[in-house]
Amino acid sequence: MRVGHSGVQPVVHPHYSVKTLAANRRAWTPAERGKEAGAYRVGMSETPPESPDFDSMTRDIAEVPAVEVIVTVAVNLMSAAAVKLGLTEEGDKYKDLDEARKLVTALAGLLDASTTEISSFHAAPLRDGLKSLQLAFREASLVPDEPGQGPGEKYTGPVYG
Repeated sequence: MRVGHSGVQPVVHPHYSVKTLAANRRAWTPAERGKEAGAYRVGMSETPPESPDFDSMTRDIAEVPAVEVIVTVAVNLMSAAAVKLGLTEEGDKYKDLDEARKLVTALAGLLDASTTEISSFHAAPLRDGLKSLQLAFREASLVPDEPGQGPGEKYTGPVYG
């Protein structure tokens, strides 16, 4: 899921549109299955999609510095946690505190484990975001956790407002 100006949007493979994926999920009649046996269903086309060049994709990934991968994963965890905390435009529609707890704890663990690997330039805003999520979780909980028992606090220590 992506959080954007229009709210949460499904993330799909870059080569397939949501419309194409939905079309591929429809029920095929026996006549259609027989008529196009062996044909590719992607995009309702009879021609196979271009296969991705996995070698170049691997080279691209190999060129990405580890710090960028760590920061990207952290930002994705933050975004998902914000959605599960109900902090998006849709509010309570996707709110799930159990899921949010898992995401915030994973983010805290990642930041704790990578502290010596990423510079404070990258780590400081991520730690600030983590603390904001932890405080938002405490605020959203009907029965707040004891200090030190909230999501990720085993890695960060107690979080106070």
